[in-house]
Amino acid sequence: MKTNNYFQQTWVRILIATLGILGIVLCISFYVVFFTAFSPKEHAVIYIYETDTADDVYKKVSETAQPRTMALFKFLCRKRDYADNIRPGRYDLGKDIGVITAVNNLRSGAQTPMMLTITSTHTTDKLAGKIARQLLADSAAFAKAMRDTLLLDSLGVNRHTLATLFLPDTYEVYWTISPRQFLWRMKREHDRFWDGTRRARAEEIGFTPEEVCVLASIVDQETRYKPEKPTIAGLYINRVRKGMKLEADPTVKFAMQNFGLRRVLRRHLETDSPYNTYRYAGLPPGPICIASGETIDDVLHYEPSDYLFMCAKEDFSGSHNFARTFAEHDRNAKRYAAALNARGIR
Repeated sequence: MKTNNYFQQTWVRILIATLGILGIVLCISFYVVFFTAFSPKEHAVIYIYETDTADDVYKKVSETAQPRTMALFKFLCRKRDYADNIRPGRYDLGKDIGVITAVNNLRSGAQTPMMLTITSTHTTDKLAGKIARQLLADSAAFAKAMRDTLLLDSLGVNRHTLATLFLPDTYEVYWTISPRQFLWRMKREHDRFWDGTRRARAEEIGFTPEEVCVLASIVDQETRYKPEKPTIAGLYINRVRKGMKLEADPTVKFAMQNFGLRRVLRRHLETDSPYNTYRYAGLPPGPICIASGETIDDVLHYEPSDYLFMCAKEDFSGSHNFARTFAEHDRNAKRYAAALNARGIR
């Protein structure tokens, strides 16, 4: 009897141990199948459109993510009625995301944010095109929003000052962000940039934030040589305060919408546009490009001087000769004109 009990107990122990091992194996298998990385890639970004079907999504997932378990992915999608709950968006199925998480993200519309870069651009129409190339909405939709007077009124801008909302930078957004949502996002970024300190400084020098942006856009177009920007800003502020015309060549190019113009001639100065600062005194009605935050700060902290005139140096270094009198400026301008002629720039 003792021998039988011993064998029975041994078999029970073996059975329990076997079941325990099987349980561990099943748990590990369950974890590996459902929770380890769905895709072998670090990044597997897919873009889903409103017109995509479940089969379209399966194809994109298979081709882009190259998953270890496509059959299980499809099975879970069917169980979750994904075909009736397709949400457009940008999804990254890499980064160690498991198959359950992948399906849940797609079904719930839990997109992966993207980095949207805004660069300095001459016009908001061109900006609309640049933005649309990075997002779901097309350029026509962005252009339409940028011309919506009711929307612009609610944002505190008009068609001329709209560009003051934007700052060249990189922003985290969702690929499906609508043009309206995007403009409101830019409004929040604008308000964050124009904090109490910058607004107080603008008031101190006698300008509104919008006017500072307009002046900064001219400075940005005048030079890429950063050390001169505070000096150029101070020069133009001197002219504004004296009631003089700015006579800034970049405003003529903007008025003509000819941004590749290499030499501004007398006939160009006759262009009738409120942006032509050779014809109209004061600042233009809006920026001539999207000004950088650094240049806005250069305007706010401009370099005081007696300069009223400037002309590009004849060595084409990108820097300028500054002058206090027209006679001095005229000599500088003649040297520069002679250098242009020598190079055949007409």
